[in-house]
Amino acid sequence: MLRALLERGIVPDVLIGTSAGALNASVIAARPNSDGVERLTATWEKLRGEDVFPGGRLSRAWNLLTRDDHLFDNDGLRALMANDDTPETFEELRIPLRVVACDLDTGEEVVFAAGPLEPALLASSALPGLFPPIRHDGRLLVDGAVVDTVPLSHALAGPVDRVFVLSIAGELLNRPLRSPIDVAIRAFAISRKQRFELELRNVPEGVDVVVLPAPHDDREVTDFSEPLELIDAAYDLARQALDDAEAERRRRAALRRPWWRRSAG
Repeated sequence: MLRALLERGIVPDVLIGTSAGALNASVIAARPNSDGVERLTATWEKLRGEDVFPGGRLSRAWNLLTRDDHLFDNDGLRALMANDDTPETFEELRIPLRVVACDLDTGEEVVFAAGPLEPALLASSALPGLFPPIRHDGRLLVDGAVVDTVPLSHALAGPVDRVFVLSIAGELLNRPLRSPIDVAIRAFAISRKQRFELELRNVPEGVDVVVLPAPHDDREVTDFSEPLELIDAAYDLARQALDDAEAERRRRAALRRPWWRRSAG
């Protein structure tokens, strides 16, 4: 999706992300060009499920028996962010970034836009029960998807004429339930669908919201196999969606012109 946007010269004024979307957005915020897309592609291509969800059934059972607050350490997530030239703070990014997390004590939606980058990203992707909550900025934080999987409202908060939504959350509703992780992800997807549809109905007049479609993906949440096939499929779908959106944009612009100008051109 990102490749299709950048190829058309569509560079965002601001990036807003939740969970894995925040991780991806941080890379593009630092490198808003083809280099950033290639870095993401290389990262997802080499990633394996055990990198993010380490340990086997015995270690997970032990965590449950010892009443720990998570099944997996977040070392794999930290490794995803590790890079010699990765900015350490929001202020060093080339494009402003907003990262959404959830305060586990109050239930509040928390948006980070300044300060250290790593704890905000770890908090935004800390799936409750799976990864440890993150203590940051005086709060106990978990995955932003608990409250806002697709943070459209934040994109509409300032002066804006177009919003591009790069979400795969809709596909999560269709995945088979094969593990407790699948159940948790499905629950987030249900919450996301209801809130996102409500926010779409309240988009201000004059603002275009372009939702790029996700390719079909029935893998388990811990399965990171065949990423390039999905990336290529998403690219093709995004190109077509952007062509359709541009055609619709021109059609509406033509209808707004006086009739004598329409007939002339």
